Amino acid sequence: MLRICGNSKTVGKAFQVKLVERMPRVYKAVKAKSGCFEESKIYFDLTYDHSIVYPGPNLNMIVGANGTGKSSIVCAICLGLAGKTAILGRGDKVGLYVKRGCNKGSVEIELHKAKGNLVINREIHVENNQSTWMLNGKHSSQKTVEEEVKALQIQVSNLCQFLPQNVCKEKASALEKFKQRNERNKHDVERYYEKKRHLDNIKMLEKKKPWVEYETARKELEGVKKSREDAKKQLKTVRESQAPMLKKIQHIDSQLRPIENQMKDKTVSIREASQKCKQKQDQLDRKHREIEDIKQAFSLKQTEAADRQKRISNTRRMIDDLRAELANVGDQSDVTPRIDAVNAELRRIQEEKAKMEGEKADMRREKDNLNGECRLLKNRLRSLDDMMKIKEEKLRGRSKDTYAAVQWLRQNKHIFSGNVYEPMMLVISVRNPNHAKYVENHIPFNDLRAFVFQKREDMEKFMMEVRDSQNLRVNSVFAPEESCATRAPSRPIESLKRFGFFAYLRELFDAPEEVMSYLCNQYKVHDVPVGTDQTKAMIKTVIEEPYLKVLYTAEEKYSLKKSFYSGKTSTSNSAVRPSQYLTMAVDAEEKRQLEEQIRTAEKSMQAIDVQMSAMQERTAKLDRRDNELRAQKKGLSEMKGKKRQLEQKISTKQDSLRQMEQGGIDLQKAEEETKAQISAVNSQKVAIVAEFMAHMKLSMEKVYMALETVGMTAEKTKLETDCREGSAELRQACAMLEQRKARLLEMCKGLMRRAREICNMDPGESAVPPDLHTAFSQLPDTMDEIDAMLNEERSRAECFTGLSENVVDEYNRREQEIKNLEKELDEKSNALKTYRQNISEAKERWLNPLKQLVEQINDKFSDFFRSMQCAGEVDLHSENEEEYDKYGIRIRVKFRSSTQLHELTAHHQSGGERSVSTMLYLMALQELNRCPFRVVDEINQGMDPVNERRVFDIVVRTACKETTSQYFFITPKLLQNLQYADEMTVLCVHNGPHMLPPNKWDEKAFTRRCVRRKGK
Repeated sequence: MLRICGNSKTVGKAFQVKLVERMPRVYKAVKAKSGCFEESKIYFDLTYDHSIVYPGPNLNMIVGANGTGKSSIVCAICLGLAGKTAILGRGDKVGLYVKRGCNKGSVEIELHKAKGNLVINREIHVENNQSTWMLNGKHSSQKTVEEEVKALQIQVSNLCQFLPQNVCKEKASALEKFKQRNERNKHDVERYYEKKRHLDNIKMLEKKKPWVEYETARKELEGVKKSREDAKKQLKTVRESQAPMLKKIQHIDSQLRPIENQMKDKTVSIREASQKCKQKQDQLDRKHREIEDIKQAFSLKQTEAADRQKRISNTRRMIDDLRAELANVGDQSDVTPRIDAVNAELRRIQEEKAKMEGEKADMRREKDNLNGECRLLKNRLRSLDDMMKIKEEKLRGRSKDTYAAVQWLRQNKHIFSGNVYEPMMLVISVRNPNHAKYVENHIPFNDLRAFVFQKREDMEKFMMEVRDSQNLRVNSVFAPEESCATRAPSRPIESLKRFGFFAYLRELFDAPEEVMSYLCNQYKVHDVPVGTDQTKAMIKTVIEEPYLKVLYTAEEKYSLKKSFYSGKTSTSNSAVRPSQYLTMAVDAEEKRQLEEQIRTAEKSMQAIDVQMSAMQERTAKLDRRDNELRAQKKGLSEMKGKKRQLEQKISTKQDSLRQMEQGGIDLQKAEEETKAQISAVNSQKVAIVAEFMAHMKLSMEKVYMALETVGMTAEKTKLETDCREGSAELRQACAMLEQRKARLLEMCKGLMRRAREICNMDPGESAVPPDLHTAFSQLPDTMDEIDAMLNEERSRAECFTGLSENVVDEYNRREQEIKNLEKELDEKSNALKTYRQNISEAKERWLNPLKQLVEQINDKFSDFFRSMQCAGEVDLHSENEEEYDKYGIRIRVKFRSSTQLHELTAHHQSGGERSVSTMLYLMALQELNRCPFRVVDEINQGMDPVNERRVFDIVVRTACKETTSQYFFITPKLLQNLQYADEMTVLCVHNGPHMLPPNKWDEKAFTRRCVRRKGK
């Protein structure tokens, strides 16, 4: 028994629901199964004040018109068995399932159980949405009720059992991270140790370097001492060898003295002779220059005569040319009229060019204005495109398949004959972002991401490509043939403003006509008012208004449904979710207008460019004509003054010719005079040379004596130099060696002190410590090699930058952690191997029976479809066998012989086809999946009569077997002449304002009247 009742202080007489009793013989003949309903009492719900249901053990057909409360029985079963409100989809709070005006309500369900029936009672309080539970008359908790229900194998959340109307490696990872991190740091550690090795080498080299320097200085000191002794011996030997050379120098001095005395005696006479020789030499030079001047003067006269003759010839030729040109000019007419005509045309060209420059300036200003306007329009369009990209990114984040289909459509839009629109969330533009939440709450996301087509054939072509060929999960709809975009609401919005309504949903957004037509037809957006907090405050009055089916307040959505029989209004409400996709409003009309304005501006600029190009060509032509006229004017002007100029030039040239002919030179006479002058000068030169030779004789004697003196002086100087150099070098070498000895001695002492300090030795120690001696033996022994090695080591050490000891410490610490983790991982791996072996064995025990069960379901499912001349199959589907949570049942059906099997989805098949498939699947489970009862609410809605009759026959044939579960089949109508079974229980729900009270209902009299009427 299922009893329904409402409890309120404000409720008057409760409406009574009388249900036809189950067939006694059927109930007695069939043994009830554990978990089946014995009786149910409902003391609340959307429709009932009080009701009791007596179901049968097999198929229960619950029949009643829309709004009579059939689904209320389903809600009572779900809530009475501790089901979640999300399963029902009629409200998210349990208080919403209590009849409006009632403060609380309760449901009582009695389930069959072998050791005594289980009675569950749930009382719901509207004020705080809390429930109190009782089991067999004792207070209990919801968890205890859930455990009892589960023990009876009842799964209200399992759609295969309860189908309401609206639903139709941690440690391994850590180890791998440590290894990866240490692998990254390994190179740094190796570089650190490499740098440390170079630094150690540098330190050891710096310790050895002073010892090498000391040893080098000591060896050099020994060498200097030896060189100094050798130099002293050489100096003594040289002094002994220089004695003969000193004697020879004395002999040369004795020979030089007489010669020098003779040269002193002849010096005065030689000086006077030299002075006279010099005078004679100067006279000879002057005579030479005089002869050259005479020759040059004659040469100039020859050149001048040749030039004069050439100028006379050129002048005569120029006079002849000018006379010929003068003869030609004298034959031409007056050019003054032609010059005036050219000046007039030049003025006209200048005026036309000035006018064109003004027009070009106007066009440039107009182009600049258009260009600025175009930039503003493009910036605005770019901002709209940016908002569109944000919406596209949101679409890609929610549905990558839909985003991929959008990209494909943009490249292939030309293949469609009618209008095709991208997903509605991209083409809908909400006028006020604050109103986007109402649009999103009213239009399901499956439609927001749906493509809209003007023609059905375009939609089929699109779905065949993107869904069948590309395997993309997308939605698509097509607009009604007759546009509904401008359909009028049932009543003007002005009549509702007193309740706080400010607009219908259609007025809150813009969309293309076909999209708006679909939304008006499918979701009645033209007839859904949107209100404010005032509407919420007056909600009790608002829901009494006629024609309102769906409405919005500031934060809630209300759905109103009126019973056809009772006239009572049932209301469900839910909170309005915040907007996610439509907040970024992109006005498609504004975007289209911007694009049109940009195209118009660009066309205008192109037209201006064409006009300016034409004007530029015209200006170029005028410039060329202007140049031609100016050249012509110049030619005419030159022609006008040319005759007078030619006459003047001829007269000037004739005067020049006469002057050149009169001023001639006699070259023969000039040549004779030149020869006479040269002969006289040569005679004078002969006399001067004779006197010069007489003076030169005395000078030659002195020269011979000077040469002899020079030879002897040179020999003496050489001997003196050899003696001096031989002894001086040795003396200087000895002094330098003595200085070097002192410096090296001090250097050795300083280097020894420095070496002791670097090696931390005592002041008295002079030998290298044994520990350093071994290390020094592996290093170079010369300063050059040590310096080269030091530079190399320092350069290499400087290459290792950004290193610290922390990296090494962290590396070593992580290495120890890796060893610990590897040890732990080995233990875990061994355990995992054992677990995997156990899982594999368990998988075999679980998967093979599951596959067999699915095969059995498939056999029955296929048989049901074959009986309807259709095809269907069920299989176990999983992309990865190891992902057990991803296992699922895949249903594929085919209702027409011309198509292939397609997966059962919410988009590929019609609503009736989905209902048939769901119902037959449940029938296939009937004998295989054992559960106490099943509930199916209005599954036959949307079926065509043929399929409905076939499904009904299958349901009756399957659900009325003794081995099947208890079945609740809820429907508002049935076809005529259906085949019924004796095992069925038919429960007719009668509810309405004109029904008899329960205490006046006479079932037997009603049956007699029906039989009597049928007999007539």
